[in-house]
Amino acid sequence: MIRLTKVELRRLTARRLTMIGVAGLFVITALLLVATWFDARPLSAAEQQQAERQFQLAHKDWVDHAAENRAQCEEDWKTQPDPKPTLEDMCAYPEPKLEDFGKPPTVFAQVMPDLLQGSSYFLAFAAFLIGASFLGAEFSSGAIGNWLTFEPRRLRVYGSKLLAAATGFVPIAAVVLAVVLLGTYLIVDHLGDTAGTTSKTWGDLSAIGGRSVVTTALAAALGCVVGLLLRHTAAAIGLVMAYLVLAEGVFAAFLEKAQPWLVKVNFDAFVRHDAQYYVTECKTGNDGSYICDYVQKTLTFEHGAWYLAILAVVAIALGGWVFHHRDVN
Repeated sequence: MIRLTKVELRRLTARRLTMIGVAGLFVITALLLVATWFDARPLSAAEQQQAERQFQLAHKDWVDHAAENRAQCEEDWKTQPDPKPTLEDMCAYPEPKLEDFGKPPTVFAQVMPDLLQGSSYFLAFAAFLIGASFLGAEFSSGAIGNWLTFEPRRLRVYGSKLLAAATGFVPIAAVVLAVVLLGTYLIVDHLGDTAGTTSKTWGDLSAIGGRSVVTTALAAALGCVVGLLLRHTAAAIGLVMAYLVLAEGVFAAFLEKAQPWLVKVNFDAFVRHDAQYYVTECKTGNDGSYICDYVQKTLTFEHGAWYLAILAVVAIALGGWVFHHRDVN
């Protein structure tokens, strides 16, 4: 099994699509860092002066009319139908501060989790695509039949291919995420704020990166399974795009409460250690009005981990059964 996996790893790294895919990953990483640099740039001197003028106008208006606005708001609050917001929520008029105007500095601890999560998306997609091509091309070309004449034990061949695809992407994902992490830190350290980056922050970011590596390896293995089942790379890509549009787009929009059973929110819950999603909850007020609100829900890390684990086990088992029993010619 180990020797078979080594052979499959050499085949994986020698494929042209793998080289193109890895090169594309690093191009996307470079573009992501360039975009981060542009976002982190502070305002120009002229823009800072404009922000200060806006602050002066807003502060003068607050000084002149805060008491009057507060009194009028309190009167309006009394006539609000139930259920109504608290008085402080509705009538809070805090004093404007200069730091609230203009562009706030980019904070490393705030932007980095989202950047790592975004990186996990394109890593998983690339791994799935290359994994599907790795196995799908062998079926579409008929090469898998020749390979089985050298090693007829199909489950060993199947396991070695999945293991090679999964382990082959571990170092790639680790390097990409490390470049994103350290590159962003250097950019924000120069243009923004890294002062609040504690050891806990680094620990949390490392954990997100580690889980992103796991999802990348899992995506590569699942790509192999889909490539095996559909026997063609284009069919695997079409299946993924159809799922994203129909299930994650249309279906999720109409049946919001089914979101905990879709892939994306479980993927996010695993990578970010809990994920939030929104559902619409409507009710009739005391005055007969019909009110709808967006309510934030939390999907736990444990739910996401079990979901992805069960999905992987079922898909891999199905792929193994099909490969063991189906004619490969």
